[in-house]
Amino acid sequence: MNTRYEDRPVIAILTTRDKNRQFRGNHKNFRDIIRTGKELGYLAYVITVRELNLESSYVTGYVPGPGKSWTSVQLPPPQVVYNRIPTREEEAKPAVARKIAECLEHPGIRLYNPYFFNKWSLFEWLKGSHATSRHVPATRRLRSSRTLSSMLKTHSSLYLKPESGKAGKGIMRIKYHAEGDLPYRLQIQSGKRNVTYKAASMERLWSRIGKERGDSRYIVQQAIELATCKGRPFDLRVLLQKNGKGGWGVTGIGARLAGSRSITTHVPRGGSVEEPSSMLEAMFGPERSVSILKSVSATALLIARQIERASGYMLGEMSMDLGIDEKGGLWFFEANSRPMKFDEPDIRRLSLERIFQYSQHLSRQTAISPQRM
Repeated sequence: MNTRYEDRPVIAILTTRDKNRQFRGNHKNFRDIIRTGKELGYLAYVITVRELNLESSYVTGYVPGPGKSWTSVQLPPPQVVYNRIPTREEEAKPAVARKIAECLEHPGIRLYNPYFFNKWSLFEWLKGSHATSRHVPATRRLRSSRTLSSMLKTHSSLYLKPESGKAGKGIMRIKYHAEGDLPYRLQIQSGKRNVTYKAASMERLWSRIGKERGDSRYIVQQAIELATCKGRPFDLRVLLQKNGKGGWGVTGIGARLAGSRSITTHVPRGGSVEEPSSMLEAMFGPERSVSILKSVSATALLIARQIERASGYMLGEMSMDLGIDEKGGLWFFEANSRPMKFDEPDIRRLSLERIFQYSQHLSRQTAISPQRM
């Protein structure tokens, strides 16, 4: 086969092997990507780290077979590698790290989004710009109980978040009420609800936190009082992707309403997918909600550009969690370099198309500029 598919780049979706399912990751998502590529005239397939041979004239990849099966076939090597290594643990394995490094150095390949983000790094990057720092809640690394005591002097409620967390897992919330015998309240996310632990002293609170977090690194962050709907807080999920000209664009904005017994808005923790404008209108009215949504798009683009600049790597997409406080102020909570798929049909359709639009742009840059910025 020709290395170009009607003069369009060949795109490989990179993942890792799985003993039971051939390869890891969201198989339905991969099918959607490959199908969209075919409709747009692109050859796309799944490939594992082990099978991505950068020097060979062909590689072994996977394409959808009958039903839910996948067929292993010989295919031309990719010009664009769409990185969907599924977890941080997989990404940290030496063989995976070596392959990503090789792709980044290879003159004929462009790799999409090389690494997962670290929460602490994200906040440090955003503090580096005056334009983005004002959207960052007060955040510190959780090193000792002194850090908590210090932050509780200015913030009566704090969130504790694992630096390498995903989908709300491991998040805790502290509330401090000076009056009473048990002034410290620690809410621990457990499935779709939370468990509350009350403590009389910082020492007891710190001991419990230690049991919960284990060896994981955590950050501690000012809790923002979010805008609410139906008495429950909500935040916004923004999907940003680069387009066919290589510029950042907002693919779509979704809203997530917290579950009735959850301390986060994450859907796996009981949150629900909602329509952003209806959430905002309930809190701020129709006119103000339009203004806030425009501000959300502009702010998300500003933040995406700063993250890319500070990371030192060429990025192609990210999802972002932004909170809106009760006065309409915008706050950055999280960005993910390997976004989960959005359930909203319009956002989903455009997100799949943008993968190929940006891949086309990348293929034109292959021999022009390095992948590090």
